[in-house]
Amino acid sequence: MITIKDIARVAGVSHTTVSRALNGSPLIKPETRDKIEKIAAEMNYIPNVSAKSLVMKKTYTIGLFFSSIDQGTSASFLVDAIKGIHHSLDENYSLTVHGIDGIRHLEGISPHRFDGILVMSQSDADNAFIYHVKKAGIPLVVLNRHLDDPGIANVVANDREGVREAIDYAIGRGHRRLAIMEGKAGFRSAAERKQGFLESLLAHGLSLPAEYQTVGDYSIDSGYRTMNSLLDLPEPPTLVFCANDDMAIGAMNACFARGVSVPDQVSLIGFDDIVFASYTNPAMTTIRKPVADISELGTRKLIELMKPPGPDQTDADQPGETLFVPTTLMIRQSVAGI
Repeated sequence: MITIKDIARVAGVSHTTVSRALNGSPLIKPETRDKIEKIAAEMNYIPNVSAKSLVMKKTYTIGLFFSSIDQGTSASFLVDAIKGIHHSLDENYSLTVHGIDGIRHLEGISPHRFDGILVMSQSDADNAFIYHVKKAGIPLVVLNRHLDDPGIANVVANDREGVREAIDYAIGRGHRRLAIMEGKAGFRSAAERKQGFLESLLAHGLSLPAEYQTVGDYSIDSGYRTMNSLLDLPEPPTLVFCANDDMAIGAMNACFARGVSVPDQVSLIGFDDIVFASYTNPAMTTIRKPVADISELGTRKLIELMKPPGPDQTDADQPGETLFVPTTLMIRQSVAGI
């Protein structure tokens, strides 16, 4: 196996110079660094991450934590989050993925295991984990759920505004009997999306009958079952807002199974704009939540927080901030005009 000493011999420099050059040290002249990097590439040098970690006192591991991997996290959501992170993450770093609900001992979450942590937070129940990470001194960015804490970096989409815009659109198309299929109970996203739905109804002087308030769990199956309960009503709604696209797809399948035409008899609106949303028949009108963009921006922020503070700076000089990523209403064919 090629080592730093082999590269040093070919380059005619000390192995310390090679080590500094490959680790991006500002002490090495750019032309020397370029020469050493070229030789390393030609010799197919593969860094020994374990040795590098010991020298640099870093783990080269970033942790991505979801509230839960099994409950309420769709496959498309997971993939989009990882995709966004990899757009920003340095190739030297490894990404590990975990569910907070699967952690038995918080003491194991320490700077010895992680250089930085991203929390894709879906529930207020994550707060104990988030504040443990903060107290442990691990650089941290919370994604997806708004935190009222100026000391923690936060990247979120404005779910409430996105839903309000979508329901305004549906009401503008003549719909007056609107139902909601809420997301998983206890998830902040479900509460925010319901709030946007209610705000739009209120602004237009419309009420929400109890039988039009239904709850799913973000799965396709729950969308199918819940849609059937709405279709069983003596007077079904003309439009159903589903709190994510997986449930909207389940709802569309329930309509198809019962011979109910979408959008002529029932219109549907989803949330997320997963890749399948534009391939349903009819194509789904939905609110695009840019999960990949949120993850990418959050990772860039985390990398910034992981840099050691300058000579006149302390960690306290790096305050948290909230960055908002806008949603977009994707108008397709699943909402009819009345």
